[in-house]
Amino acid sequence: MEKVPVTVAVIAKNEEKRLDECLLSVSNWAAEIVVVDDASTDRTSEIARKYTSRVLQRTMDIEGRQRNFAYAQSSQPWVLSLDADERVTPGLAEEIRTALAQAPQEVVCFAIPIKTFIGKQWIQGAGYYPASKTRLFRSGKFKYEEARVHPRALYEGKCNQLKGDILHYSCENLEQWLHKFNRETTLEAEKWILDGRRVSMFSCLRKSVDRFLKNYFLKEGWKFGFWGYTMSVFHGLYQLLSYAKYREALQKRSAPSPSATS
Repeated sequence: MEKVPVTVAVIAKNEEKRLDECLLSVSNWAAEIVVVDDASTDRTSEIARKYTSRVLQRTMDIEGRQRNFAYAQSSQPWVLSLDADERVTPGLAEEIRTALAQAPQEVVCFAIPIKTFIGKQWIQGAGYYPASKTRLFRSGKFKYEEARVHPRALYEGKCNQLKGDILHYSCENLEQWLHKFNRETTLEAEKWILDGRRVSMFSCLRKSVDRFLKNYFLKEGWKFGFWGYTMSVFHGLYQLLSYAKYREALQKRSAPSPSATS
């Protein structure tokens, strides 16, 4: 069967345990695979070369910039953005084939549901499934803002919705997920500092409560028991922990140096 005119763009760092299954899920139908390796010290590049000759080295500086670099390597009219811990289901692959063959010119991208797992636990509600992300787009018509964490998608045109899932094996266990959560709140605080934002304790507390209520009630975390409640709580804690790290960083900046006090 003829391959789909799409470049699968993957950014990776030390992903020897997960990259193989990611690339296997697209290798038999995607016309091109591009892997951008962030100075891995394991077998990431070796595994990538089993599936493609388009393996490039680039040290990560800013997430949005790294992703945009990967997308710019495409030689196909469409790009599918994946992470190494993600898989494309066979049903989604067929849906992509049909959608791209029929896409009118005004459609520049497609949103795809992301089915996230922590260990074997499928996380639903609370801003997770069935939430979608823009992952399939026309080459040159989509990019991310160059932000350190959670960059916004930037595009002009119509975005359609697909039904098939990307499977996201986020972390092997909750401990790994908490490590990732801790790292992302550090990056969030650094982003606030670099942007020159003035964040008050009151606004942080208000947003923290708002995030919990929005994810638990409006985004139906309440339907999914313990995990729906827990993920809603962490949405609120994300704001609080980011603010605590932001305040700590400001205090370090304003504190006199040891030489000045000696």
